Amino acid sequence: MEQGVSECLNKAIDKLSPEKKLSPQQNDLKQAIKTFCLAHQNDDHAIFLIEGDAGTGKSIVLNSIFNEIQNLSRNKNENSPFYGMKNYLVVNHPEMIKLYKNISEKFSYLKKKDFERPTTFINRMIKDNTKADIVFVDEAHLLLTKSDNYNHFKQNNHLEELIKLSRITILVFDEKQVLKFKSCWDQGLLNTLVHTYPIETYHLSQQFRVQANTDVQEWIKAFYNYKINPMPRKQNFDFRFFDDAQDLYDLIRQKNSEYGLCRMLATYDYAYKLDGQDHFITEGRFHLRWDRSKPDEKLPWAERPDTIEEVGSVYTVQGFDLNYVGLILGPSVLYDEETDRIKIDSSRYEDSAAFTGRDGISDPEDVKQKIMLNAINVLMTRAVHGLYIYASDAALRKKLMQIQAERH
Repeated sequence: MEQGVSECLNKAIDKLSPEKKLSPQQNDLKQAIKTFCLAHQNDDHAIFLIEGDAGTGKSIVLNSIFNEIQNLSRNKNENSPFYGMKNYLVVNHPEMIKLYKNISEKFSYLKKKDFERPTTFINRMIKDNTKADIVFVDEAHLLLTKSDNYNHFKQNNHLEELIKLSRITILVFDEKQVLKFKSCWDQGLLNTLVHTYPIETYHLSQQFRVQANTDVQEWIKAFYNYKINPMPRKQNFDFRFFDDAQDLYDLIRQKNSEYGLCRMLATYDYAYKLDGQDHFITEGRFHLRWDRSKPDEKLPWAERPDTIEEVGSVYTVQGFDLNYVGLILGPSVLYDEETDRIKIDSSRYEDSAAFTGRDGISDPEDVKQKIMLNAINVLMTRAVHGLYIYASDAALRKKLMQIQAERH
């Protein structure tokens, strides 16, 4: 087995564990949060904002400090300034909630009710006419920015309500992971909501997930900006393009048998409905079903052994690590030979739910492009040790194979 790969055999529950050793930068952030909470524990409202690209360990730090403070709030040391505090962690992501609740089973000072989806938390706190001391918000870019009666959220903005219901609000935020009109965040909207409160911002910069040289990371960033960089040099991180999706899948299955946590992913360019039926992605010889919705399944999708027989979407893997990723860029992701740039065709995007609720959005097409590129960025930054890409568009596939053949 390759050196270092064994470290990634850990389950997601271990990777997000509060016992995981933090880097110096992450420890510095953790201490800054603790100091901030003590400094503002008597304020009506105060906000701590954690920023950073995917893979910089934002959720790990958030869970680590949440666990420490929960332990202090419930231990027998009544002299602790955190003793007796009522604190919660919320995240608008069903797979992440599963993970947090699974982690809570390992620690006596944690309770499953400490972790909730934001709408459930908001409605419960309003009904009980109560307020939290500290609310920790993971993946704050997934919070709703408008009402959603279908999901029982009747107010205007999740974050606005969470701030009202807590003395201190600690947020993990990444504008490049916004995926829906209903969660249409940008820095301007965030600033509008928080600028009147005491606020501290900390930006994490060190990449921990994608164990690749900077040329791979720069390639992904360039693609996000419609550009195709030259092929990164060969390195320990296995970065390749394929002209046959089945060949790609065969390699992912092989890697999964060796290392585990290797999965197929795709952009949301293939029909999918929550109708209890199987829906498939077909690209030449490749034919595999989309991920099945199993809300009652305890394990997150990324950890279930059976999901090697499925293709995951951005919604199933956001926030999770995988060892090797096989990514299908669907028909909405195109290459323009004349301009030598990527094109995004929103008319081919099958995630209709992402584009519902356009009221108040001044340039819907621009936001659609941003959402689709954000989804691609999330999908391309899941892999720890290898990323394999197949493009449905013939021109893009040809371009990728060309730069791969020219690699030094």
